[in-house]
Amino acid sequence: MSDRDEAPTAPDTAPEPTSGGTERPTEPVKRRSRWRREYSPEEIEAAKQQWRDMRPWESPMPRADKVLMGCLVGALVLGLATLPIRPFLLASHPTLLAAVTGSSSAIGAGSAFARIGQADLWLVIVAGIVGKAKFDWLWWWAGRRWGAKGVKLFVPTDRAQRFVERVRSWPLWAMFLLVIAAALPGVPSVLVYLLAGLAGLSLVGFLLASIIGAGLMTELVAGLGYTLGQSAVDVVLLVDRYALWITLSIAVLIAFQAGRAQNKKQKAAAKR
Repeated sequence: MSDRDEAPTAPDTAPEPTSGGTERPTEPVKRRSRWRREYSPEEIEAAKQQWRDMRPWESPMPRADKVLMGCLVGALVLGLATLPIRPFLLASHPTLLAAVTGSSSAIGAGSAFARIGQADLWLVIVAGIVGKAKFDWLWWWAGRRWGAKGVKLFVPTDRAQRFVERVRSWPLWAMFLLVIAAALPGVPSVLVYLLAGLAGLSLVGFLLASIIGAGLMTELVAGLGYTLGQSAVDVVLLVDRYALWITLSIAVLIAFQAGRAQNKKQKAAAKR
C-alpha cells in the first residue's frame, strides 16, 4: 500500500472482551447534536411549575374543561383546514363558504352574485351572520369559567392583564356595546369575548350583542358587494381562475414562515 493511501478510520465503538475470551461490540456512542440543548432538572421543574401556574383548570382536568378546550381547538383547526379550499369555493359556493368561515370576501361575493340573480341576498346575509358569530360563545364560556387565568392563557400580554382589572368595574351595558364593536376589523374580538364572560355578561346578552355586531358587519359587506354587482363577480371569477396558484402560494408562504421561525429557534439555542 502506498503512502498516499488512507488508513481505515477507527469505528466509534471498540469491541469489549467477554469472560469467555470472545469479543462483543459495545453500544454506539451517542453524539450530542450541536442544536440540542441539555436542560437541567431545575429548569425542567421550573417550566412545569410555570405551566401549572398558567393553566386555568384544576388537575386532573374536569370534564367540562375538556369539552371546552376540545371545542376551542376544533374551531381553530376548522379555520385553518378551510384556508386551502377557500379560493375554490369563493366562486362556486360563496354562501356555503360564508356560513362555514364567516369570511367577508365570501359574503361580498355572495351578495354580488345576488345582484345578478344567481343567489338570494337574504340567505347570504343569514349565512354571514351565522359564520361570523357561531363560535363566539365558546370564548365567552372560557372567560366565564376560567376568569383572569383564561385571559392570560389565550392573550398573555401585560396590556391584556391590566385591562382585566379595569373591566371588572365596568357596567354590563358597556360590555354589551364592546361585544357589538368586536365585530369591526382591528378589534381583538377574542379578548373582548373572554372579558365579557369574566365581567359577568349573561349568555343571552352576549349572544344578542354578538349577533347584532355580526349582522351590522355582514350587512355592510353585503351592501358593498351588492352595489358593485357584476364588477365584483368578475373579480371573484378571476380569483377562481387562479385559485390553484393562490392556494399553492399560501401553502408556500406558511411553510416559509414556519421554516424561518424554526431556524431562529435553532440559532438562538446554538448561542446559549
